[in-house]
Amino acid sequence: METIQTNRLDRGFFRYQKEFEDKALKVLRSGWYILGKEVSAFEEEYAAFTGSKHCVGVASGLDALILAFRALGIGEGDEVIVQANTYIASVMGITINGATPVFVEPDGFYQADADLIEERITDRTRAVLVVHLYGQAAGMDRITDICRRHGLKLVEDCAQSHGAGFRGRMSGTFGDIGCFSFYPSKNIGAFGDAGCIVTDDEGIAGRIRVLRNYGSEKRYHNEVVGMNSRLDEIQAGLLRVRLKHAKELNSEKQALAERYDREIDNPLLTLPKKRESCDHIYHQYVIRCKKRDELRKYLEEQGIMTIIHYPIPPHLSEAYGYLGYGKGSFPVTESYADTVLSIPMYNGLTDEEQSRVIDCLNRFGRS
Repeated sequence: METIQTNRLDRGFFRYQKEFEDKALKVLRSGWYILGKEVSAFEEEYAAFTGSKHCVGVASGLDALILAFRALGIGEGDEVIVQANTYIASVMGITINGATPVFVEPDGFYQADADLIEERITDRTRAVLVVHLYGQAAGMDRITDICRRHGLKLVEDCAQSHGAGFRGRMSGTFGDIGCFSFYPSKNIGAFGDAGCIVTDDEGIAGRIRVLRNYGSEKRYHNEVVGMNSRLDEIQAGLLRVRLKHAKELNSEKQALAERYDREIDNPLLTLPKKRESCDHIYHQYVIRCKKRDELRKYLEEQGIMTIIHYPIPPHLSEAYGYLGYGKGSFPVTESYADTVLSIPMYNGLTDEEQSRVIDCLNRFGRS
């Protein structure tokens, strides 16, 4: 019996193998590998895909977050509100700039609970970081209203929401800056590390272009202390191929999720909820189970691999011990960390493989 992996990146490659190989060879033969025509073309195409005026390619999703807060002038002494149940990179984007994360609990959709954001605002709050976790957009109407009324910057972490929308508008376009990761496992994934920001603000886009390139717009003329965070030509070219097929790839995942929704039937499992007026792209299909570790072991014995997104919340990580939080500080977040499980969800998952996953989930705890 063949093992069913949590993800299969090779299937995404083989589906468009000739296109990827032709593009890679074209870039290799061009003799230009950094900040060339492929990067410029990808930036233009991705801006159009999201509905933004500007896109700036960078080296990773974390760099996108770091540069976003730096471009907004957020640093030492400032506070940024962010949900507690995110991947630690979201928080690092804040703290690497010297700012302090202020955590809020998530709602039933795994996004920041908008009802809790306002009560966490202080005179030091400068921004809200929204994380569109697992491929579903947060409730952006409430959050944008809060930011507008309190004069706060709004940054969106869209590392898992390429193409996810809220009321017809794409994630990444509600705030001042949208930050994307193109890590290989993402719905629009590169073949290595890559990322970008999108914005409608020409000034912000310009600052990030300077910051990503050693603080220089013109070679050897360094305006500020920047960093080396450039999307390279090969990754940009390969991303252009992936972007061409983004809608069909997202539709395939949505169909897989719809089947899971219909056919998983086990009272021990809680299935993900879909927010009204949202386009969920299912970067992950995340279930919850109070017997999560027992379930995971059972599935592994059946040849089905799973992953936990995420077992240790940032506030309980060793890295952020200095913030002074302990067990019980954010009980909803900690409950999710103890019960969530991501089951196989990837482009190329076959009907037969999905049937095995569903059958095993439905049999769990019933024998």
